[in-house]
Amino acid sequence: MICPLVARCRPLLVTVLLGALAFVGSAARASETPPSHEATGAAKKAAPAPLVVAPPASPTSQDPLDKLRQKLAARLGATPVAEAGKPNEVSVALRAPPTPSPEEASRPAPAHGAVSARPRPAAAKDTAKESASHDNAAAHWSYEGRGGPAAWSALKPEFAKCSNGSRQSPIDIQGGIRVDLEPVQFDYKPSAFRVLDNGHTVQVNVAPGNSIEVGGRRFELVQFHFHRPSEERVDGKQFDMVAHLVHKDLEGRLAVVAVLLERGSAHAAVQSVWNNLPLEKGEEQAARATLNVADLLPVDRSYFTYMGSLTTPPCSEGVLWMVMKAPVPISSSQIDIFAHLYPMNARPIQASAGRLIKQSN
Repeated sequence: MICPLVARCRPLLVTVLLGALAFVGSAARASETPPSHEATGAAKKAAPAPLVVAPPASPTSQDPLDKLRQKLAARLGATPVAEAGKPNEVSVALRAPPTPSPEEASRPAPAHGAVSARPRPAAAKDTAKESASHDNAAAHWSYEGRGGPAAWSALKPEFAKCSNGSRQSPIDIQGGIRVDLEPVQFDYKPSAFRVLDNGHTVQVNVAPGNSIEVGGRRFELVQFHFHRPSEERVDGKQFDMVAHLVHKDLEGRLAVVAVLLERGSAHAAVQSVWNNLPLEKGEEQAARATLNVADLLPVDRSYFTYMGSLTTPPCSEGVLWMVMKAPVPISSSQIDIFAHLYPMNARPIQASAGRLIKQSN
């Protein structure tokens, strides 16, 4: 009985056929009896298994057994091929799929429509690096162009406050109510300092030990830096420059004292900073001399105060601002030195949004 599942029985069928060939071969020499109808039918059912048969050495003088092999091979759909040294031998080749490696066998089959993951070519990796570098360059904020103030909030998610904040700085200080503000208690003393050109401004990092006290809270001076022109305005007036003295308390809250600078006589403390400017951006230059930050303050210590934000990204809010009312003189040449590095590094005026502004009597 012929196996109904030809695909599964193919090896068995080939074995039977080879045995039949051996048996029929001896009889075929005496009689060239063609194969039976059943053998022919079985051969047709086994057609999917490709066979390879070697042709006889001479087509004119064939052995009866060779003729029988030729006929059987033709019925089974075999392909004749000559093998060196074995012209009359019938070879059977079962073309099975290649055996997968253990790693491939253990890999789960991909879902329908899924694309199998392959190692990314080196060129693609290089492209990804270039893309990341481009993204970082695009995220670099500035005061003009694509990275200017109007685009700050879009550069990084953490810069969102730059556009959706409700208490942003700087502002045009107008209509401040006059009250008896307590004086800011400045506790500054001569200290070591280092000057840094950070790519946005000239920043001075001061040694610990300088602080202010206001509203019953003590804030340590962290650093001070400059803007040109002044970011703050008073009743619409903008000044040549401003120095921002940044302080922080133990809970991380910030307090900034703004000292307005206008063209006049040379300022010794400012010149001391300029004398220690680093030659490269991003480098910090240590000064040999000391600096007393109190020398930057005006003699008149009256001030305006309001709640605002950092004027640079991430534009964090909750910053206590104290803007000294009296400006401090600075020479034209000193302004020009800073302008050579930063012609303009001031954020535009932000909406006051009904905030309370107080000023000293």
